[in-house]
Amino acid sequence: MKKKYSSRWLASKQPRKQRKYRYNAPLHRRQKMLSAHLAKDLRQQYKRRSLPLRKGDEVKVLRGEFKGLYGKVEKIDLQKLKVKVENIKRRKASGEEVAVSIDPSNLLVMKLDLNDKKRFAALKKGA
Repeated sequence: MKKKYSSRWLASKQPRKQRKYRYNAPLHRRQKMLSAHLAKDLRQQYKRRSLPLRKGDEVKVLRGEFKGLYGKVEKIDLQKLKVKVENIKRRKASGEEVAVSIDPSNLLVMKLDLNDKKRFAALKKGA
């Protein structure tokens, strides 16, 4: 099977091809894959369901061990397609605390960081 990414690839129901698309995607496509749903008030304000996450966005965890916790996005890992959130840490056997990687589909954006002029302009254009 061809490994190099192609923009002509179509969606597939097969899990192996879904994984292939994600693993071989270039960085500009991976950024879009790191999207999370917006809270209801933001959804009405910006007239869109989801947005790609950025460092500084305030999010709420919807699933997993840390369900219900809030925090700011402190790091976005495009290679692993995961997000690290402030205040969400796990203690290792050695006693060291490390940030937990969370899938963006398990997050809800509560407040956007609009310091980036391009992001702010893109949101205004859509609304």
